[in-house]
Amino acid sequence: MDVHRIIQPSRRYVSVFLLFSAVLNMASTVTHYSIPEEMEEGSIVANLATDLGLDMKTLSNRKIRLDTIANKKYVDVNKDTGEMYIAEKIDRELLCNMKTATCFLKMEVVLENPLRIFNIELEIMDINDNAPQFRRDTIHLDISESTPLGERFSLSNAVDPDIGANSVKTYHLSESHHFGIEIQTGRDGSKFADLILKKALDREKQAFQNLILTAVDSGVPTRSGTASIIVHVLDTNDNAPYFEKESFRINVPENSPIGNLVVKLNATDLDEGSNAEVIYSYSLYTSEKTQGTFKLNPGSGEITVKEMINYEDFRIYDMEVIATDKGTNSLSGQCKITILVTDMNDNHPEISIKSFQSPIKEDIAVDTVIAVVSVSDKDSGENGIVDIHIADELPFALRENSDNYYELVVSEPLDREKVPEYDITFTVTDRGSPPLSDNETMTLELLDVNDNVPQFPKSFYTIPVMENNAPGALLSSLTAFDPDLHENQYLVYFIIEKEIVNTSMSMLFSINPENGNLYALKTFDYEIEKEFLFHIEARDSGVPPLRSNVTVHIIIVDQNDNTPVIVSPWRVHGSVVEEKIPRSTDKGSLVSKVIAIDTDSVQNSRITYQFLQVTDATLFSLDQYNGDIRTMRMFSYRDPRHQRLVVIAKDNGEPALSATVTIKLSTVETAVKAYSDMTEVPLEYDIFSDLNLYLVIGLGSVSFLLLITILVTCVLKCQKPMPSKAAPPSRNSVISDRNSTIADSTLVSNDAYWYSMFLAETRKGKLVVRQPVPKAGSRYIVSSLPRSTGLTETSESAASTLQGSTTTGSGSSSS
Repeated sequence: MDVHRIIQPSRRYVSVFLLFSAVLNMASTVTHYSIPEEMEEGSIVANLATDLGLDMKTLSNRKIRLDTIANKKYVDVNKDTGEMYIAEKIDRELLCNMKTATCFLKMEVVLENPLRIFNIELEIMDINDNAPQFRRDTIHLDISESTPLGERFSLSNAVDPDIGANSVKTYHLSESHHFGIEIQTGRDGSKFADLILKKALDREKQAFQNLILTAVDSGVPTRSGTASIIVHVLDTNDNAPYFEKESFRINVPENSPIGNLVVKLNATDLDEGSNAEVIYSYSLYTSEKTQGTFKLNPGSGEITVKEMINYEDFRIYDMEVIATDKGTNSLSGQCKITILVTDMNDNHPEISIKSFQSPIKEDIAVDTVIAVVSVSDKDSGENGIVDIHIADELPFALRENSDNYYELVVSEPLDREKVPEYDITFTVTDRGSPPLSDNETMTLELLDVNDNVPQFPKSFYTIPVMENNAPGALLSSLTAFDPDLHENQYLVYFIIEKEIVNTSMSMLFSINPENGNLYALKTFDYEIEKEFLFHIEARDSGVPPLRSNVTVHIIIVDQNDNTPVIVSPWRVHGSVVEEKIPRSTDKGSLVSKVIAIDTDSVQNSRITYQFLQVTDATLFSLDQYNGDIRTMRMFSYRDPRHQRLVVIAKDNGEPALSATVTIKLSTVETAVKAYSDMTEVPLEYDIFSDLNLYLVIGLGSVSFLLLITILVTCVLKCQKPMPSKAAPPSRNSVISDRNSTIADSTLVSNDAYWYSMFLAETRKGKLVVRQPVPKAGSRYIVSSLPRSTGLTETSESAASTLQGSTTTGSGSSSS
């Protein structure tokens, strides 16, 4: 039995052990004890008194003590009993070098009275109280994935403070497909393990491996310790970069702004570090045009727009991009990219006028082609489909001739006089969204055709001309209008010839052939000529010429140029007329009748009568319209025998003209005999009009005055009045011969009586005509002819001759 074997510290075993040690060391001076480490405090190691043969009775007197050669006092002795016991728990690994096979604690037992020293040696026996420990809990190993199989990697060995069988015996490795261990024994007998690569590593599949290394001792009970082995699989450049797809098709709208991102490439490299850093570049397969249009960022793989993209210039870009890693032996991968430029509606449609005919004649036929235009648009699809139109109100239409070619044709008759030229705007619009449009305007000029007849503003001109006009005076401007142009517009004016009483119109009027100014060539007298009716023609200079005419009605306007002439009562000499009146004349009796005529017309011939002087204003009255002088009362003995009346006859012209007559009335006691008997035969012949009545009176009076003056003079000088046998006494009458028209209403007789009757009858619409009764001597027929109401041209007026004779108071004779 091995005496150094560690046993449990019981009192029985210690006594036996000490006894056995005392027997073995009887011949030695050193007393040897062996105890296991880690005994509890107070455990009895041995009884020194017994083992050293000391008297138990004298121990307390001899002051037994135990001196330990150590920093700590692990054991002590009982002074009374001499027992040595554990004062402090002993840890062999702390007390001694753990690699030392034996561990002793040397002490001295000192006794006094007498002094005696005993050497004691206490061997501390190892027990398995420590588990194996690794210096590091984690072991990091960097192993390249390209390491060949069987490669060894040294591992840190585990340390166990215990010795012998209690120290490390073996190692265990956790389950691993790639690694195994091999136990090695060192020269000092220590155990260590080597890590061996059994299967090739692949960092891309497993970059890290966690292994557990366990160190186990052989003590009882067995103890173990573990360490974690972290294997870092180091990368080698064994993977080339690759793209997620081998080819890409990308749509990019044209006109994308410069710098706009097209695509971001992402090449993947399963390696790491520099082996996984990728640089992008274009391959030689990529054209310079593509490289100039798109920029490739070598670091990020972003492809951006470098220059403006125009769909109409280039529609497809092909490129090949290479991704290369930065490994020592660099690897690369590539992909193909096709960029399709999508069309944007960025091009305005265009219009081109291929042919254009201008000017054109206004009478061009409908459906004639006058222009050919083409349209185009550089865009595609709906963006490139072009519609063309013109304004709806134009007399033209577009007709498609062929693809993108259109003809402009005349759709309605043209009229230069309405629209001389057209601005035709062609508007082209594509069908994009939003649509773009453009326009082109051309001016179409129309050439004139002589298709318009000259036109007068009015179809009938009534031109009033004041009589007594100056020859050559401008009467009116008869200007016609021709909407044509140039020679088709140049007008020439003519008077259409017409004779008036064997007088040509060109002798009376003249027209300027260039401007249509109408002139009078003579001075007109209303009392002779009252109106003219003729035609003016306007003719253009076109080929053939076109013409039109207008009717001109010249009306001679009367002036107040004739003074009233008093024809009754008749005055032989001067302006004084002597009349006799019975003094017994009743109130209201006609005393005398003042009659004045005016050859003017209308207002200018209207006569009114007034007293300028009257002897007794209470005796006579004067009718201002018919000139009747009547008594207002009967004569009295106080009234003077002679009465003087001055009457003025004034027309209604402006300024008014007048004539006066002085009537000297003498009252007599006997009545004045009546006028000679006359046979008055009313002959109704309605030939006068109200308008011409005054003209007849005027014209007749002028001729009448001249003739009567001559006749009266002759009668007074050559013939003495004699009483008539065939008729009662009557006033002298002078009849003049005068040619006149019925329309002029010419007065036949200037005798006051006949003139009075003439006025009365003409107011009834009749003309009074006095003619000598055939074979009747001094007897006359007084006829009342109906007045004419028809308007005839002066040149067509019929002439009529009225004749008369003269009679004396007592007889008849022809003069």
